[in-house]
Amino acid sequence: MQTAPHTSPSSSTVADAPDLPLGPVVSAWKPPPSPAHTPLAGLRARLEPLDMADHAVSLHAANAEDSAGRMWTYLPYGPFADAAAYADWVRESQASRDPLFFAIVAAATGQASGVAAYLRIDPNNGCIEIGHLAFAPRLQRTPAATEALFLMLDHAFALGYRRVEWKCNALNAPSRRAAPRLGFSFEGLFRQAAVVKGRNRDTAWYAMLDREWPALRRAYVQWLDAANFDAQGRQRQALGTLTQPALASSHPAAAQV
Repeated sequence: MQTAPHTSPSSSTVADAPDLPLGPVVSAWKPPPSPAHTPLAGLRARLEPLDMADHAVSLHAANAEDSAGRMWTYLPYGPFADAAAYADWVRESQASRDPLFFAIVAAATGQASGVAAYLRIDPNNGCIEIGHLAFAPRLQRTPAATEALFLMLDHAFALGYRRVEWKCNALNAPSRRAAPRLGFSFEGLFRQAAVVKGRNRDTAWYAMLDREWPALRRAYVQWLDAANFDAQGRQRQALGTLTQPALASSHPAAAQV
């Protein structure tokens, strides 16, 4: 007697089992394309594909303002011994497509003063991460830095991604404060997730969903509006105040470190 080959239950079999919970059907959605390595322009910042010839010198000069090298503490690379070593890193990184690196050019100076990347690009599941953030002191805590991240978020959701992730070392307090300010909801802590520079890394996970983006986008637009800043450039209303209502209510710890 011939035995029928073993097969996994079909999706219809599983879906017809009334006692097995299933997630909502994802309809009217198609996997988006991978982001193109092309510029993204705003009023205060412009993201340009990272390029050794265009950006290495200005980035290294801006990074050198951080004489203690604190900006590299939680990154898997850096600080760099000299301009040549940094140029080698830029040359290697510009060829990568995941991570997909961009230089952040501040409109006020026309000089590159930061790096950001898309990574873990997963079109089949509509998921993408923003990371590899290396902001020189002159870019940190500026509207240009926030606008650069807004441009990346807006582009990802416009392409059709369902989820944008933000992950950081659980001990990286500035990054953990930035995540809810930017509209990312806390999802949990992955213990002993990695070894970075010979040290354990517990990873804090945050994410933003496509259904949350319309409200968050309005918050960004309101915050970035020139009317939100006084003559000295000080914000009238904090971005975190505007994004807080859109954070996932099921994660009340999202705004905590």
